[in-house]
Amino acid sequence: MAKKNIVVGQSGGPTAVINSSLAGVFSAAKEMGVNKIYGMHHGIQGFLNEDLIDMSEYIKDDKDVELLKRTPSAFLGSCRYKLPKIEGNEATYDKMFDIMDKYDIECLFYIGGNDSMDTIKMLSDYAALKGKPQKFVGVPKTIDNDLPITDHCPGYGSAAKYIASSMKEIIRDNESFGVEKPTVLIVEIMGRHAGWLTAAAALSRGEDCDGPDMIYLPEVTFDVDDFMARVKKLAAEKSSVVIAVSEGIKLADGRFVCELGGGSDFVDAFGHKQLSGCAVVLANKIAAETGLKTRAIEYSTLQRAATHLASLNDINEAFNVGYLAVQAAYDGKTGMMITIDVKNRKPYEVGYGIYDIHQIANVERPVPAEWIINDGTDVSDAYVEYARPLILGELTPMMVNGTPRHITLKNK
Repeated sequence: MAKKNIVVGQSGGPTAVINSSLAGVFSAAKEMGVNKIYGMHHGIQGFLNEDLIDMSEYIKDDKDVELLKRTPSAFLGSCRYKLPKIEGNEATYDKMFDIMDKYDIECLFYIGGNDSMDTIKMLSDYAALKGKPQKFVGVPKTIDNDLPITDHCPGYGSAAKYIASSMKEIIRDNESFGVEKPTVLIVEIMGRHAGWLTAAAALSRGEDCDGPDMIYLPEVTFDVDDFMARVKKLAAEKSSVVIAVSEGIKLADGRFVCELGGGSDFVDAFGHKQLSGCAVVLANKIAAETGLKTRAIEYSTLQRAATHLASLNDINEAFNVGYLAVQAAYDGKTGMMITIDVKNRKPYEVGYGIYDIHQIANVERPVPAEWIINDGTDVSDAYVEYARPLILGELTPMMVNGTPRHITLKNK
């Protein structure tokens, strides 16, 4: 007998493998005999507008599933929409459950990070409060790698792979100059409060590359004077200086470094200030005080969109957490998130678990303090041992006319 319908959404910043999790949800639902698989067009915000997509109109066979796994960004469209607190806003929740009843939806899956897991928590809490039968399961996703409980987050490995690979290329390029004076290159990497992405710059190190000269994470207060003294010392000793900085590095007074250059006043629905420009601020300061040639590079969306350079381990794990979320819901689980449990890092062995969403939502996991070394200017070998397996393996893109082929929504 066919099961009732399900709905799945994607939320927050996309990743190179978020669609692999969507493929996992779709594949498991098909295998389990789910009648209809709906997708939220632009996450929970689209769901509230009753903007749903019948995924079977787009994913018709295994080839489409494989193409979905190779497509960056959020196939269904994403959003940054914060559900209101339940108390005093029952009408919003009643509307959502009315939509689920209308479309005969018995399970809802949300692929996202901290804020998305808060959505799962709120919906499962309301269902429990009102005695609703629907099940709600979170599927982890974030390049920031800052969800607690899970060993790491799908999306992080591929972003780290891109950061490490492009960092090597940037270093090669910068080494081409510096006959008389070095060029100082500042590379800005995403990371508001947690420095996992910026730490990935250390993965560029190997027999053929020394990696960046310094790495600054937001977990450590940024001292401008100390930074300048270190830059001047490096410039006196080297023909090339490359420094990785997190977009979220802060001064002792709480200001983001990017705010020293003006910055944007834009704040999203979750109260997050838009961060951008700290590399430019620092490069300009170095140039003004030393006369050295400087460059600023901001990875921006490139680090989360490079599916052509995705980690195969990351792709497979992203698919698996989506697949297992469907199984968990039909095993009666709700108000929970699938976790990745690494059993061994060398050789790499991974397993999966499931955990109460109340211990995960709205909790950010920083880079461990003991992994941040050299007075806050680098990361240790322990980090490298942790992260190296996450970037291993490749999945060849389906190339058409010299570029990767993607699957996209039509007329949306």
